[in-house]
Amino acid sequence: MPNLHGKVALVTGASRGIGLSAARALAEAGATVVGLARGVPETGLGEPHRMHACDVSDWAAVEAVVRETVERFGGIDVVVNNAGVVDPIGRLGDTDPAAWHRNLAINLGGSYNVVRAALPALLARRGTVVNISSGAAHRPVEGWSAYCSGKAGLAMLTGMLALEYGGEGLRVFGFQPGVVDTEMQGQIRASGINEVSKLKREDLAKPEDPARAIVYLCTPDADDLSGQELTIRDPALRTRAGLG
Repeated sequence: MPNLHGKVALVTGASRGIGLSAARALAEAGATVVGLARGVPETGLGEPHRMHACDVSDWAAVEAVVRETVERFGGIDVVVNNAGVVDPIGRLGDTDPAAWHRNLAINLGGSYNVVRAALPALLARRGTVVNISSGAAHRPVEGWSAYCSGKAGLAMLTGMLALEYGGEGLRVFGFQPGVVDTEMQGQIRASGINEVSKLKREDLAKPEDPARAIVYLCTPDADDLSGQELTIRDPALRTRAGLG
């Protein structure tokens, strides 16, 4: 069992899916978890963990949560940028411009906001950033122009953080969790627009698997992987993270 006792972890999109499982797995490993979601996350963790209603695309709201976290717990050791949306799904010419820009404001801008606000605290503790990436960051998927663009930008943000702050001790990972049984996948199946929408729910991974890998990345055992885009499909990473 990884030991994260004494660590403080900030997890976005913590109300469901991978974010909720990651929050619980980090807490089980001993970390104090601060969860963010647009509605107050119901994680069942209780004290000393803290949950906040926070739209990550709102810089002032993110900054306030980060400030309170540092004041209450003394610092931040881990940021898991998990908050994300897939809408709008559709060919680019059929998408709503406001929804398209909203996607990037959450998937890319929200991740920037959280890292930017937490960066001084992370550097003070030689902390860890795990950006939840996707295979869609590296190849176009029909109907996902906003999602693919935002995740591609997030992959570059991971690289920039490693370039600019890796020398100061910041550990940063892009992590592709695979196709996981989440509410987002329900939206994708309903769209019927690409090959991912054809996947059967029973063939999808459970969110607990990527959550365990996220906890592993927060430990010193993953130091040599910092700065990389990683995928849960990599057999070597699965073995190192105890996923078989």
